[in-house]
Amino acid sequence: MLNFPLPRIDKDEYLRQLLLPYCRFQEGKIWKDPAGLHTIACIDSIDGSAIKKILSKKKAALAIQDPPYNFVAFAETDLIKFIIWCKLWIKNTYDVLDENSSLYIWLGADQNNHFQPIADFISMMNSSGFNSKSFITMRNQRGYGTQKNWMSIRQELLYYVKGNPNFFVEAEYTDIPKILKGYYKKVNGRITDNFERSKSQNIRAGNVWVDIQQVFYRMEENVNGCYAQKPLKAIERIISSSSRKNDLVIDFFAHSGTTLLASERLKRSCFTSDNEPVFCEITLRRLEHYRKTGKTGWQNSNPFSDEILKDKKLKSYLIKEYQIDISGKNIHSN
Repeated sequence: MLNFPLPRIDKDEYLRQLLLPYCRFQEGKIWKDPAGLHTIACIDSIDGSAIKKILSKKKAALAIQDPPYNFVAFAETDLIKFIIWCKLWIKNTYDVLDENSSLYIWLGADQNNHFQPIADFISMMNSSGFNSKSFITMRNQRGYGTQKNWMSIRQELLYYVKGNPNFFVEAEYTDIPKILKGYYKKVNGRITDNFERSKSQNIRAGNVWVDIQQVFYRMEENVNGCYAQKPLKAIERIISSSSRKNDLVIDFFAHSGTTLLASERLKRSCFTSDNEPVFCEITLRRLEHYRKTGKTGWQNSNPFSDEILKDKKLKSYLIKEYQIDISGKNIHSN
């Protein structure tokens, strides 16, 4: 596979306009899986009536939400608007979750600005109907360099529940081997350490995740053009721990389609939506690509490579603006 990246779509409106004609989605468009498993909808996360209409009376066991918090400029008015907006999609999430269900939310914390928006978001959640369970930190492989502060190398993940859902402990063992003795405890009158008590040779996942690779350009699952892609392993860990096979998983911010793909791989149904047609299209193409090839992404290629090679205007724009080397040969490894 040659180096054929796609720039960030959210930062280039002209590129977005060039890609739109190749999208099967527009506002209000709904794709139903012929296999009867998944649904992709091009709707807004705050459109509760549309969400309920699509789901009918179905209730989800799990929600995984990754809202675009990067658009908050952290002026006071922007932050207030962001929290008001969050209240709306949080309510919509609550309304379509089962009485015993789980909610995971990826959200940032600006360490140079009072840890916003996560600080006000957590306060807002006090009156949401959800109960907090854990504050998870996923370690990034690369951080934001700084000479006057600790390097930021984390992703925040909030875990909430509605009612009393199941949590499947065996599903969330990591591939990190035990290397240290400790956790001493008296069992039947004898002091034992963690090596003796636990049957697994690996460490169970805690609320700090250090075993998940996030350098996407080196991984098959990479989806060029998507700025906020989450690791497939992280989403699969969440789904395995907080749902059963055939359960419904929901995600109102589809973006690169990771929740849908993880649901497909773990035999769950998924309802996912996005208000951006291009990301809805990428989500669908990623599922189709996986079903056809078994591959989880495009690594150094991109979902629109075939169209780019045929569209002279699109091709010349990428070459001129981004100096992308497009040879037109051996673009795909499959």
